[in-house]
Amino acid sequence: MVSLAPRLDFRQTQQLVMTPQLRQAIKLLQSSNLEVSAFVEEELERNPMLEREESSAPAEPVQVERDSFEAASATTMGEDGTGPLEADWSSSYESGEALYPSSRGARADSWDEDGRSLEEIAGERPRSLRELLTEQARLAFGDPKERLIAGQLIALIDGAGRLTVPDSAIADALGCDVGLVFGVRSRMQRFEPTGLFCADLRECLAVQLAELNRLDPAMQALLDNLELLARRDTAGLLRVCGVDAEDLSAMVAEIRRLNPKPGVSTDGEQAPLVVPDVLMRRLPDGTWLLELNPETLPRVLVNRGFHATCQTGARTKEDKAFVAEKLQAANWLVRSLEQRANTILRVAAEIVRRQEGFFRHGVGHLRPLILRDVADELGMHESTVSRVTANKYMATPRGTLELKYFFTTAIAGTRGGESFSAEAIRHRIRDMVDAETAEDVLSDDAIVERLRAEGVDIARRTVAKYRDALRIPSSVQRKREKSVPVL
Repeated sequence: MVSLAPRLDFRQTQQLVMTPQLRQAIKLLQSSNLEVSAFVEEELERNPMLEREESSAPAEPVQVERDSFEAASATTMGEDGTGPLEADWSSSYESGEALYPSSRGARADSWDEDGRSLEEIAGERPRSLRELLTEQARLAFGDPKERLIAGQLIALIDGAGRLTVPDSAIADALGCDVGLVFGVRSRMQRFEPTGLFCADLRECLAVQLAELNRLDPAMQALLDNLELLARRDTAGLLRVCGVDAEDLSAMVAEIRRLNPKPGVSTDGEQAPLVVPDVLMRRLPDGTWLLELNPETLPRVLVNRGFHATCQTGARTKEDKAFVAEKLQAANWLVRSLEQRANTILRVAAEIVRRQEGFFRHGVGHLRPLILRDVADELGMHESTVSRVTANKYMATPRGTLELKYFFTTAIAGTRGGESFSAEAIRHRIRDMVDAETAEDVLSDDAIVERLRAEGVDIARRTVAKYRDALRIPSSVQRKREKSVPVL
């Protein structure tokens, strides 16, 4: 017989309560230095117990020893530590080749070797579209004839990025073969932003779709009948494209995500200035010194004198509660900022320790690294490391890089136990393509064979994905471009 009478039970449980102060600390940890500065300014206006500190002592610098160097060197392609992955990296680094494909040609010097202050850089006028294209053309074309044609094409584009002058007219004006003009223009259509130097909207969209590897016959048929799309003639589009209604809807949505006038959004825009949170430099003994950027450290402290005055003058219960609340909020903010600074420095130091080979020898020595590796070493939660590395940058001898850049997935090796960084594999693919000749253009299968010969166990679809991410066209298109006759 079960008794159905009310009763009292005592239970002891533990749970984490997300107080407003804890939410504030988490928000500060994952915010960028600009967002933190804006938040501190608001708190200075809102909380009378806070005051701006004119000379704050930065967090204690961290020195990273060289004990991980040998281990880092062992995880590169090649058995002797000087495999093909890092070949010519030093020369390309010294010439200014950046680590990210989207910023090729940018300086990769350390933060203290540029010779200009951040204020000077920020005060520079925005570069125009033609200046950006001229810089890309200088890097893309080594032949003087091709550079001459590229300069002419840049001079002829309109504000939307269109080139309405036919290739034949440009060839006649320059006294060169029309095929050479076409080849140069085709390569420049892949400049940033993609879709410039096109004669009309159809060609502009086709170039952008080709870069995304989405220019199939059905999509080409849709581009050839844009007037039907303008009239919303669904029945006519289904007929010419040979697809069903669901596929057509997806194709139209993809076209709408493209930029019909790529030159408009670029001309005169200035990229936001990235201010590093951590500064890194090499000491004479070969070790690394990490310190927080004093320009990004919020300078606030609790005004103890004002608090004492307010506490003495508080008469009512409400006044005393207000003073206590503001003092508690001020203390919490100061502690949160200090904890944020120390946590960023600890995580950055562990990243440098694990990726020391990269800083000394380049991207070929970038090791596979995940958030859990750093979290386990520092005794933190994985989510804490994720927040620390979000929107944080470190000024290194190889450029100002986001902390998340150093976390890359691992590609298994064919020799067992060995693994390679996905970022290093992408740069190896770039090196292979750059070394191609017109008679020896590598297909994705050929790249797979070469990588496997170097000890990388990689699938063809992975190579194709990395090639697309690097904005490298297919082997068919590359062979067509390299076969263009020269003067």
